[in-house]
Amino acid sequence: MIVLKSRAELILMRDAGRIVAEILQLLRERIKPGVTTHELDEFAEAECKRRRVRPAFKGYGGFPFTICSSPNEKVVHGFADSEPMREGDILSIDFGVVKSGFYGDSAITVPVGRIEAETERLLEVTQRSLQMGIAEAVVGNRLSDISHAVQACVEREGFSVVREFVGHGIGRQLHELPQIPNFGAPGQGPRLREGMTLAIEPMINAGTPDVRILPDGWTAVTADGRPSAHFEHTIAVTSHGPEILTAL
Repeated sequence: MIVLKSRAELILMRDAGRIVAEILQLLRERIKPGVTTHELDEFAEAECKRRRVRPAFKGYGGFPFTICSSPNEKVVHGFADSEPMREGDILSIDFGVVKSGFYGDSAITVPVGRIEAETERLLEVTQRSLQMGIAEAVVGNRLSDISHAVQACVEREGFSVVREFVGHGIGRQLHELPQIPNFGAPGQGPRLREGMTLAIEPMINAGTPDVRILPDGWTAVTADGRPSAHFEHTIAVTSHGPEILTAL
């Protein structure tokens, strides 16, 4: 069952989403050559404690970190480590919190210093595909209209959509129904209704869409070793159009 949120519940979700956005912005400002993902993870956990919120991911299914930190060819669910980031890397950070019983969830991919032009284009297209998916999250549309908008944006630019991981509903649980693939024909699935809250998250590869899982059982990497980008927002479907709950 897809859970519709009341106006009062949306107020709580806006609060959680704002905190996610603020901490992600602080993390973005700290990403530079020489910094480690372990340092970023510790910073994010300290910010959660300071703001009296709970990290959404730490302990979830046994995941051991506050942020998912996935550089370069790592697609999602990467482990923090003590390897200094280098000029030309990219870093995807997926991060969420729980506040007043509700989840917020968002992701960004950030260049580490100057990056190659084609990698910069990958980031721009992935972020644009998220915006196009969000634009379809209007009352009366079908769920797959979001999926199709993402896929169409990505594939016309020559990039590929990861199939193994998808977006999801969100609210009192981190993962609620419905699942939201980043691919598919339009006009399919349930109609979007006011009060739906969705985490839309394109994960886009420069090369093949195929991924494999590292021995840690969590980290997904591109099968061909080429870079991947990940952007995500938690949004609400409202009578006035989509509202991004994890925007500053």
